[in-house]
Parts: sequence; structure tokens; C-alpha cells
Amino acid sequence: MGRVAELADVSVRTLHHYDEIGLVRPSARTAAGYRAYSADDVERLREVLAYRRLGFGLREIAELVGDSSTDAVAHLRRLRGLVLERRDRADAMVAAIDRELQARAKGRKVTPEEQLEMLGARLYDAIGGAYTATRRTEPRIAAQILDALGDAQTVLNVGAGTGSYEPADRDVTAVEPSAVMRGQRPAGSAPCVAAAAESLPFEDHSFDVAMAVSTVHHWGDPITGLREMRRVARRVVVLTFDTDEPGWQDRFWLTRDYLPEFAAVLEGFPSLGGMADAIGARAEPVPVPWDCADGLFEAYWRRPGAYLEDHVRRAMSVWTRVGPEAEQRAVRSLSDDLDSGRWADRNGDLADLDVADLGLRLLIS
Repeated sequence: MGRVAELADVSVRTLHHYDEIGLVRPSARTAAGYRAYSADDVERLREVLAYRRLGFGLREIAELVGDSSTDAVAHLRRLRGLVLERRDRADAMVAAIDRELQARAKGRKVTPEEQLEMLGARLYDAIGGAYTATRRTEPRIAAQILDALGDAQTVLNVGAGTGSYEPADRDVTAVEPSAVMRGQRPAGSAPCVAAAAESLPFEDHSFDVAMAVSTVHHWGDPITGLREMRRVARRVVVLTFDTDEPGWQDRFWLTRDYLPEFAAVLEGFPSLGGMADAIGARAEPVPVPWDCADGLFEAYWRRPGAYLEDHVRRAMSVWTRVGPEAEQRAVRSLSDDLDSGRWADRNGDLADLDVADLGLRLLIS
């Protein structure tokens, strides 16, 4: 027990307490009769301590590790999703702190309300509010997704977020690991299960179709998540992004001229071909209309001034991922070019386009 305590960086007293309450009971004995941990005991202890360090109470942990339907791999995937969510929350908080530091450096007085939004309990409420204000269903993209769903009646929406693009005329079940996003789903929306794409809590072929919209790039293991979708559904429809084409980052003026860091955001992201192979899918382009109602990253390709608006950028995960220094540099450069006319000189041909192919792809199996 002492050696296990040392390796796990906990006290022997903690291990005794876990034994007393039946959370982790050593199932082996040494030759001298001392309690010892088997490999299975150590695995359970690892899960208990990981959940504990993520802030779960002992009663919650007992229910989680006592679930006979969840194996070690499922626990690891769940833990990974929780850690990634904490990381995203920390990244957002760092970005908020940097914004306040910049405001104070310029001598601007920061109100108590802003302080609470930036650093306190309302941080994610503010971000979520921006998300629901700008990330709405775009009817033309929705029509393309609906056509891909075909006659499917039971639909699983993986990484569902606030529920955009969920068909209203089908039996929909949503999956979303983030409590922040689940809390933003409107009343009357489809029931939502707290789970990660990589470990879907459903039997094989439980749904006619599984869909995922602009979420795969947030997953810890996209290929595993896609295969899970294929396992639980007879067909799969995924809106994602194509990085296979040489020079793909130059398709969009924002990443070409102002935000080269975008390429690093998608470093390690699976190829479109690899994702298609994982689910046996074909790919079709999804053009972005010039007046796109969904404020996704590419939405304002013909409305560049929108990228100067903080509330618009806050609903795009890219800006948090590249960091405040890259964000502010890009915003300053774009603002200067809009004022000087350089942006219009470089991109004047866009004024004649109603839609643009900026790399969005619909995978359909």
C-alpha cells in the first residue's frame, strides 16, 4: 500500500479511506499478510484519482467506476474529453485575462460586470451567449444536410452543441460532452446525452443516421469518433473541413493574409480522405453563401468588417486556439487594410460572388 501511495502521490491514509468506504479495496495479500493491489485494483484507483482531480465528489466517482457497462477504455475516453473541456475553458480564461490586461494597459476602466464575465462564474455564460447570438442555422447549408439525411427517421447528432441543424421532423437524440453547450440548448430541443464522440453509449446500429456538424475538429480522436458514429448508425453525415488540397490555407483571404497560424490549429487533423475512408463516405462541397446566417469561421468572407467585432470572433473557436497575440495582430492588420482600401484591392472580385468554396465538405455514407 505504501508503494502504491508513493506512485499515485496520495497518502496511505487516503488509500485506507478508499478501502473503508469500498471505493478501492486491495484484493491481494502479500506473503506477510499485508494488503496489496492487483493490476485491476490499480486500474480502478487510477480512474478514481483521475476523476477526483477533475473535481468529482466521492459519491459521484463511486457511481462512475461502479458502472459495469463502462470499461477502462471508455473511462479513459471520458476522462480525455473532460480534460480537453477543462483545457478549452482554461484557454478561454487566459484569452479573457489578456483582454482585460490590454484594456487596463490602455487606461480603460474595467467595470465590475466585465470583471465577472472575464474571470468569474459568468465567463462561459458570456461566451455561450455570443455563440447562440451568432451561430444560427443557415437554411441553405441545412437543406444540403437534410437532403443527405434522406428518409432517416432516427437521427443521432454527435457534438450537437446548441442544436443547430437538428432536423425538426425526425426523432433526434443529441450527444454533447460540454455542460456549457448543453446548457445553451433551447427549451423543447432534442434530448441530449453527456458523452464524447469517441465512446458513444449506444448499441450497434441504434440509429438510421448519425450526423456531426462543424465539430470533428474539436474531438480528441476524430477517426475513433467517426468509427463510433458508423458503429451506432447505418449511415453517417458529417460537415467538416478539407485540408487535402495543396495550399488549402490560401483559399480564404483571412487565413492567407492575416492569420497564418490557422494552419497550426489544424495540425494533426485527419485528411479528408482518411475521414471518408473511416466511414465509407463520399465528399461533396458545401458552398458558403455571402450572407451566411451561421457565424462560422468562414461565414463573413464577403463581409470582412465582421471580423473586427469581438462578439463575432468569440463564437469562433479558432481565435481562442491561435491566442490573443495572433488575434489582435490579425484584427489590427485587417482594420488597417479596410481603412486604406488594400483589402478591397486584393479581394475586389469577391463582390460579384454569391457563394464561395472555402473548404467545407459534407461526408455522406
